[in-house]
Amino acid sequence: MTRTPDYFRGKTIIITGAASGIGRATALIFAREGANVVCADINADGAALAAEDVQKLGVRAVAVTTDVTSRRQVEEMVARSIDAFGRVEFQFNSAGAGGRRCAFLDIDDALFERTFDLNVKGTFYGMQTILPHMLENGSGVIINVASMAHKRGGPGAFVHYASAKAAVLTMSLGVAREFADRGIRCLSISPGPIRTQFQAAAQTSPEALQRSQDDVPMKRFGEPDEIGELVLFLCSDACPYMTADTVYVNGGGGFR
Repeated sequence: MTRTPDYFRGKTIIITGAASGIGRATALIFAREGANVVCADINADGAALAAEDVQKLGVRAVAVTTDVTSRRQVEEMVARSIDAFGRVEFQFNSAGAGGRRCAFLDIDDALFERTFDLNVKGTFYGMQTILPHMLENGSGVIINVASMAHKRGGPGAFVHYASAKAAVLTMSLGVAREFADRGIRCLSISPGPIRTQFQAAAQTSPEALQRSQDDVPMKRFGEPDEIGELVLFLCSDACPYMTADTVYVNGGGGFR
């Protein structure tokens, strides 16, 4: 995984959306490797429970209640992280959601704006707030969650979400290239269907879930820890020349 033994030990990662799903799985994986973890989520109880589980693995953690659609709260999250640990080496912007399924002509302003606020602004605020600290330190890695949806467009259900995640991918590319010569790496991950609360939140029917699974050549959904292990690799010293890319994790499907 890393070229340097104990590479992550004592280093710090901020994870948004840490209360559940991919964010929570990633928090536990980084804790396993000895990293300090900032568990940030709008769900205060969930963030606290995630931090408790991280601490059970023998490392330090703090829980920060954070609505990533609020620039002020994101700034407070980063400030608390630096106060707690002195330095932040990694940021994983995992917080995001698709909102409800909706045909294109039925997307209203509230759904569109909420989707972009959470997925795009939430990532934008996180990166813009942590970058000065990373630039001062001369290094840092930022990983953002995009989606396979940008390849498909989300017709009939998720055009609003696919468009937002396409913006995350593009923003990650721009940040990576702008700061590549100053020690910063930035990448995105574009998952296919992952077994999280996403489908429930989107009010996805059992029939639609089955169709989604049938479209995956591996004939299964991915698991949150499979994304978390990738985040660990991307943050490690095993791929220092890798930046500005998105990594597709989809069981071979999702391009139709």
